[in-house]
Amino acid sequence: MIIVTGSVVIEDGKLAQALALSQAHVERSRTERGCISHCVQIDNENPRQISFVEEWADRQALLAHFAVPDSQGFVQALSALATSAPIMKIYDANEISIADLVS
Repeated sequence: MIIVTGSVVIEDGKLAQALALSQAHVERSRTERGCISHCVQIDNENPRQISFVEEWADRQALLAHFAVPDSQGFVQALSALATSAPIMKIYDANEISIADLVS
């Protein structure tokens, strides 16, 4: 599984617009092949920062997601509302059960 985390700080007065763009992107992304989960949240400590957590079945699914023109347009539109460039991190992960972890 591939996990993507991201965050961006939005300019004053533009949070509602950023959240609307982000929620539309999340909902569209959830329909793509290989999307396990995709969400956007407002940071509790900085209400102008929004964060994303995504789970993808594999690298091919994530690369296909990045190639979707609407995904590219979303990044450009959100970046225009941000105080600085968005931060994104990508991880190749394997799930570990609690039982395996503590035994």
